[in-house]
Amino acid sequence: MKVTAKIRRIGNSLGLIIPKEEVSRKKLKEGDVVEIEVLRRTHMKEMFGSIKFKRSSQELKDEARAGWGE
Repeated sequence: MKVTAKIRRIGNSLGLIIPKEEVSRKKLKEGDVVEIEVLRRTHMKEMFGSIKFKRSSQELKDEARAGWGE
C-alpha cells in the first residue's frame, strides 16, 4: 500500500490520516499495528540555492533545451 498523506496536528502530537479507501481495502481497524516508510517531499523553493553547480543555471537550462526546436 502506498498512500500520500499530510501530517496534521492531533493535540500536542503530529499524526497521519489513512484515507478511508485504504482502510477498507486493507481491512484496517483501530489498534492495528502498521509499518510505514517516511519520505519527505521538498518544495523546490526550499531547495533553491542548496545545490552548487560549476555552470550557471542559464547554461544548464540552455543545455536542457538544446534540440527542442528541431
